Amino acid sequence: MALSLLVVSISFYLKEYISPDSDLYATLSLVSVAGVVVMVIAFSLGLGAMSWIIMSEILPINIKGLAGSFATLANWFFSWLVTLTTNLLLDWSSGGTFTIYTAVCVFTAGFVVIWVPETKGKTLEEIQQFFR
Repeated sequence: MALSLLVVSISFYLKEYISPDSDLYATLSLVSVAGVVVMVIAFSLGLGAMSWIIMSEILPINIKGLAGSFATLANWFFSWLVTLTTNLLLDWSSGGTFTIYTAVCVFTAGFVVIWVPETKGKTLEEIQQFFR
């Protein structure tokens, strides 16, 4: 995801210095679209499903309903926030917008690597012990 967003941001930055009549401008436009498509596919296959998988594997049964509801609320709230601010950011700078998205994506990957435990082959009790 981060690499595809970086490609999109670089494409937008480069388009600022190229004449709209050139072939390179049209090529960069296609590269931008392809980068967004790759990001959506990568999100759907990876990070998009992560919150649902974490909820089902990590949360204890006695709080799964309440915690799952809160996690779903947070997920939809941040989706709404991104949707709300995207046009404002694009008006500011197209390249800057996707640079911010790239940075958030890199931060998220680091967070997952550091803080999200591996659950393969572990019982719920072993996973809960990780958080104590």
